[in-house]
Amino acid sequence: MIEIGKYQTLKILRDTSIGIYLGDEDGEEVLLPNKYCPEESNIGDELHVFVYLDYAERKIATNLEPRILLHEFAYLQVAATSDVGAFLDWGLEKDLFVPFREQQQRMVEREWYVVYLDLDQTSQRLYASSKIDKFLKNVDLPYKEGEEVSLLIAKKSELGYTVIINQQHQGIVYDNEVFSNINIGDETHGYIKTIRPDQKIDVSLSPIGYRQFNDVNSQLIYEYLIENNGFLPLTDKSSPVEIYAIFGISKKAFKKAVGSLYKERKITIETDGIKKT
Repeated sequence: MIEIGKYQTLKILRDTSIGIYLGDEDGEEVLLPNKYCPEESNIGDELHVFVYLDYAERKIATNLEPRILLHEFAYLQVAATSDVGAFLDWGLEKDLFVPFREQQQRMVEREWYVVYLDLDQTSQRLYASSKIDKFLKNVDLPYKEGEEVSLLIAKKSELGYTVIINQQHQGIVYDNEVFSNINIGDETHGYIKTIRPDQKIDVSLSPIGYRQFNDVNSQLIYEYLIENNGFLPLTDKSSPVEIYAIFGISKKAFKKAVGSLYKERKITIETDGIKKT
């Protein structure tokens, strides 16, 4: 069966005036319109395509890359709203529908939201939902403490940031452990800090086990070094504007933090910048 909302590897069956027909092992066919066809192809070749429903609710194949796949989360912008719901730009010709019942709050045109892509089993239509909590179940957690994971920053809370872990589970990064600017919709990496008895997950944006610094600015600079191959192209001759653009701190605070890292032998100071030891 050719599934919608997913990438499929399908075989070229025949070439027609409107495009190439592709098929799977079960004998089902789907059209790849001319505008998406490769310049060179032969009957029997396999193509990797994304399948969804066109405006006539028929399965259609495309080589365009969607910004979200079935049963995944992504940060998408509202292209339009109507009296039936909202429509998101997800990189394809036909916008992605969000019915009112699946909106956490009424969506606004041009605003961005973290959403989940699901399939209505009755109509076989794809739809998005901003009620993301109902799709995140922390059961059968496969993680070990210290394990690196992918994160999507989902929303701000009183304690910190709710994050989606590996497109499957929910965790939290606490405010007092955030040392760089992060925003809703950011995709980054983090580390499993603690899995609590109630299956809630505490997440760190820094590798577990390396030294945490008392000085927030030292922590900020050290994390930048870790994330940028151990090098920072700033020196004591760099302008306050350059320093503020990267870290949001004054030159005086920067020099104090660098001095602290140098005394603890965490860095070396070179003519062209700072290196992690």
